[in-house]
Amino acid sequence: MNKESTHLYKKLIRYVFIYFGSILVLAVLVMFCCFDVINLNVFKIENKIPSIYYLNYDVSGLNDSKDNELIKYGFELFQNTPKYIGPDNENPDKIYQKNRLSCRNCHLGSGTKPYSAPLIGIIQRFPQFRGRENKIGTIEERINGCMERSMNGQVLPLDSKEMKAFVAYLNWLSRYAPEDGEIKGKGFLKLEIPNRAVNLDNGKKVFTTHCIVCHGHDGQGVLYPDGLSYEYPPLWGDDSFNNGAGMTRVITAAKFIKGNMPFELATYDAPILTDEEAYDVAGFINIHERPQKSNPEKDFPDIKKKPVSTPYPPYADNFSIEQHKLGPFQPIMAFYKQEYNITKTK
Repeated sequence: MNKESTHLYKKLIRYVFIYFGSILVLAVLVMFCCFDVINLNVFKIENKIPSIYYLNYDVSGLNDSKDNELIKYGFELFQNTPKYIGPDNENPDKIYQKNRLSCRNCHLGSGTKPYSAPLIGIIQRFPQFRGRENKIGTIEERINGCMERSMNGQVLPLDSKEMKAFVAYLNWLSRYAPEDGEIKGKGFLKLEIPNRAVNLDNGKKVFTTHCIVCHGHDGQGVLYPDGLSYEYPPLWGDDSFNNGAGMTRVITAAKFIKGNMPFELATYDAPILTDEEAYDVAGFINIHERPQKSNPEKDFPDIKKKPVSTPYPPYADNFSIEQHKLGPFQPIMAFYKQEYNITKTK
């Protein structure tokens, strides 16, 4: 065999190996998928989180223009809220919150973490109808809703530097968002609500196994050395959110927990807790005492719009407060569908 023939022969052998090797690999993948060894979803790009979450949200690169200074102050407020408007800040005229929580304690990643109520695109989604007020509300009103509930405080004046800074920061976070602000990963992760009441014993077990490392045996979290704000927030007690906050609803809290806890371990695509564990530990957390919001009866002027897991009356049904707190929630949801043709999901 001459040199040219040898070269052609080797080339043919190489192509044969590539061809049949590719078929073999494809056959193995098909077999693995058929027997659920590989989840087909890993091949679906549309199931991945959009790249908008990984764009530039680092305020340190901004120059010192007047507009950018306001954005940077908004970021600082977001990170260390009580330092500026909390009970221990140096200006008593700017005490707007009663606890020492920061915005970042709930909106993780400075408001950019998917399925942690991210704030990317929030500006484009307002004005927005909200059942809690039963009206179209502005972004400023939404911020003040957090001030009154999550921060257990009072509203910020609309013309205050702090309100303007919060809005400036949210505008900056939303600069890449589509016109309607709708992005995959907003809100919280979906959860299959167990068709039973919360199992408090299991909730305590989950809390002991997964939560005390950050929040402590007593659920009171860990303050930073300056004592002004929390590295890991309290889950109940005087320094936590009040009973008007969304996190006091078991279904809402369970969705947040599933996608984000244990902190820095769980992610939206690799939860650590099961739906049932997240549900039970959310109920365990929310049976503890916390501040009470004033005038809770004024929430949800149309009480038919009230989420089924809202822990305080009045309700447009005859189910007990206990069942609204701890479930089972399916009978309540079925009632609203049958009586009012309203589909409830939370």
